[in-house]
Amino acid sequence: MNELKNIAKTHKSTRMFLIFSSVLMGATVIGQAYFFVTIVDRVFLRGHSIQEIVPFLAGLLIVLIARSALTYGSGRAGVLMASKVKRDFRKKLLNKISSNPMQSALQGQSGQKVSVMMDAVDGIDSYFSRFIPQVIQTSIVPLMILVVVFTQHIYSGLIMVITAPFIPLFMAIIGMKTQKKSEEQVEKLSAFSGQFLDTLQGLTTLKLFGRSSHQKELIQKNSLNFRDATMEILKIAFMSSLMLEFISMLSMGLIALEASIRLVVFESITFFTAFFILVLAPEFYLSLKDLGSAFHTGRGSMGAANKVTEELAEKDKAIQWGAKSLNGKGSPPTIELNGTSFHYSQEGFSLRNIKAVIEPYEQVAIVGKSGSGKTTLLHLIAGLLSPTEGKIFINGTSLFDHKESDWFDQLSYISQNPYLFSGTLAENIAIGGTTDPLSTEVEVAAKKAGIDELINSLENGYDTPVGEAGRGLSGGEKQRIAIARAFLKQPSIILFDEPTTGLDLHTERVLQSSIKELSQTSTVITVAHRLHTIKNADKILFLADGELVASGTHHDLLATVPDYREMIYVQQRGVTL
Repeated sequence: MNELKNIAKTHKSTRMFLIFSSVLMGATVIGQAYFFVTIVDRVFLRGHSIQEIVPFLAGLLIVLIARSALTYGSGRAGVLMASKVKRDFRKKLLNKISSNPMQSALQGQSGQKVSVMMDAVDGIDSYFSRFIPQVIQTSIVPLMILVVVFTQHIYSGLIMVITAPFIPLFMAIIGMKTQKKSEEQVEKLSAFSGQFLDTLQGLTTLKLFGRSSHQKELIQKNSLNFRDATMEILKIAFMSSLMLEFISMLSMGLIALEASIRLVVFESITFFTAFFILVLAPEFYLSLKDLGSAFHTGRGSMGAANKVTEELAEKDKAIQWGAKSLNGKGSPPTIELNGTSFHYSQEGFSLRNIKAVIEPYEQVAIVGKSGSGKTTLLHLIAGLLSPTEGKIFINGTSLFDHKESDWFDQLSYISQNPYLFSGTLAENIAIGGTTDPLSTEVEVAAKKAGIDELINSLENGYDTPVGEAGRGLSGGEKQRIAIARAFLKQPSIILFDEPTTGLDLHTERVLQSSIKELSQTSTVITVAHRLHTIKNADKILFLADGELVASGTHHDLLATVPDYREMIYVQQRGVTL
């Protein structure tokens, strides 16, 4: 409800119009009662002719027209406000889906998304088109009527003051139950929509595999659940209307009884006063009853609003870490190094004033001679070191403003010598998953990393024990285990620290192939050593003595940076950098 209140507060001009029209509405209600009672009093008790009451008839006609116009204007203002709010919600939802359609498709069924965008957003309508205008009107019109009644007959006013609170009290009790049932209804409608569309799209497959009867039963079950939820809402609505009507009629009966006794028995009030009060009393309770009905529908809008805001909340999370994919990881964020510096000690090595932007899905190579600060920069990006100066931004927010676990869940760091724990090969690969993976998932990851053939050739396969620190495995085998972990984790960002150093040609090709596949769904940042890796990078960060000398593609740096040209020349001659 707070979210909808905050939105309503932004429509200041509409609210001011509703307040102004409600004041005029109160005046027309009182004026209508006055002219009607005056005409009856003068015609039937005072015997005035038609000509004498023409001014009062004209006045009654004018206030009736004015009341109709104000009712129309108030309703139209509420509808326009609701229309704008719904349009804004749908625009936000559409932007979320269209900004990353593939990731959005992976997050749930299309039918559910359509249901949220259409039905759930439509469910918000009544809050702005009915509830807000009625709240404003009920805050003004009954008070104006009450003031007039007190000036005419204080005891009738006291009866109104005593009986009126029962209506909002009952509204609050019913409203809480309405919101809960409405949330259940929206949830079941969403489930039914998603299941139904999913079944229609896969109907041929279901028929081929003989599963259509089972799916039919599921659709029927979801349909009945939605029906039952809707009937519960209607039952509460009918009960609410009945109780509001009962309270109102009982209150008006008490006022009529009190006024008639004072008019007929005690003769302490005039016919005009008694009749005037009896005409205004229904208007007083009608406004409260309308608020009760609007309150019921307004609380019903809460379930729909919660569904929409939950969907948009997922968008906020997607902005921070990227839209979620099948295994819970995200599309890569933008990484910005803004004057990033790091000093190991006062007189030790320092990395100074690094400025660079790494876009999502880029393959970035960090190059430079030994001791230039490549690994230090990689550690800073990984969050293993904190900058002594400058900032590292992730999608515009400082890296260290986020939870460490949230960042590391999006990251894989593969060093020259990955650490393997004492345990089986399967257990070492499974470390890459944020949850306990299935054995089939481990095997798929191993296959993509090119290590499954070796594992299957072992006597115990994936249950083969590994010594502490990976004893019994070669450097290349440990690298492939680390790659398998990355495939299992499917991170947004992968950091490689010279992964192919010291490997044979075959193993290097296997790793390069795996890295290429991982780069399709991740940003890959590599401390590069091989010319092949450098040449294929989208962006190269060339470091020298702790400073970023140049940034660009291989061809750009080759043409413009003499030191880079010299480094490549040395590499082509087969000399270690």
